[in-house]
Amino acid sequence: MKKNKSEVISFKADDSLLEAMKAVPNRSEFIRNAILGALNSICPLCGGTGIMTPNQKSHWESFSADHSLEKCMDCNEIHLVCMRERNS
Repeated sequence: MKKNKSEVISFKADDSLLEAMKAVPNRSEFIRNAILGALNSICPLCGGTGIMTPNQKSHWESFSADHSLEKCMDCNEIHLVCMRERNS
């Protein structure tokens, strides 16, 4: 039976981040949770890059012909609205 082995990942942090992290009791756990939370919120279209490829843009343009981006009146967040469902 193979046991899951942890791997160390390191990253550079500027002085202000280091200072802010000093108050965190378990920095490793905090960083793991922050990364997992961010990974759960990645844009499904661009994969978190913030940039669409030309093919993705073409698909988006086709999709957006029947969909719009609108601000939610309850939470003030932008979300997709299907115009076909709205007009039914």
